[in-house]
Amino acid sequence: MIVIRRAHERGSFKNRWLDTRYTFSFADYFDEAWMGFKTLRVMNEDRVAPGKGFDLHGHRDMEILTYVMQGSLRHTDTMGNNEVINAGEFQRMTAGSGVQHMELNASQTEECHLYQIWILPNAHNLTPGYEQKSFASSDRSGGGRVLVASPDGREGSLTIHQDAEVWLQRLAKGEQAEVAVPEGKAVWIQVVSGEVSIAKETLATGDGLATDSGATLQAHSDTECLVFYL
Repeated sequence: MIVIRRAHERGSFKNRWLDTRYTFSFADYFDEAWMGFKTLRVMNEDRVAPGKGFDLHGHRDMEILTYVMQGSLRHTDTMGNNEVINAGEFQRMTAGSGVQHMELNASQTEECHLYQIWILPNAHNLTPGYEQKSFASSDRSGGGRVLVASPDGREGSLTIHQDAEVWLQRLAKGEQAEVAVPEGKAVWIQVVSGEVSIAKETLATGDGLATDSGATLQAHSDTECLVFYL
């Protein structure tokens, strides 16, 4: 099984401070064919204008990952966290029994470019929680692969309450990497930047691919992908 979600096919929303693309149904964008994949529920690519952002609002029963690729994002929540997420950093927020938070571009001059990712948790009413870690690296050689999130927090990854893993795969132009899919699992590959061939298909920035079989990634340029084992 291979399913491709092209960047230009995604839903979209734009106002004076936010330009976003929705891989799956979200807010006022609804497509019954794209309600999520396995336990991956939301994949939003956001560009937030300087000094602007999301006012205080609430969530519950969701594992929320934020990956900042450019700029910086200030996070404030009702758990008492007041942090700046810089480029190369990931944030994990367990909404659990309920939490309110605010996300604002921390810069008055530079756009903030990020992915917001929601994963369904394995239980309801979990105690809200927060983690933030840097996975920045200028080294793309050797098929750099970093575990970003996992159920047990191994290898310094963020801890999520779901039987799922999130990897950051970096490839230099011409490099290859193998993606093996364990029995009973499926994989979603989101191209964050660059261009890569997967299963005879060429994917560019913003494209996504779902598969339940192994695949070889062949980078046509310096490339970064998020790989979800679900």
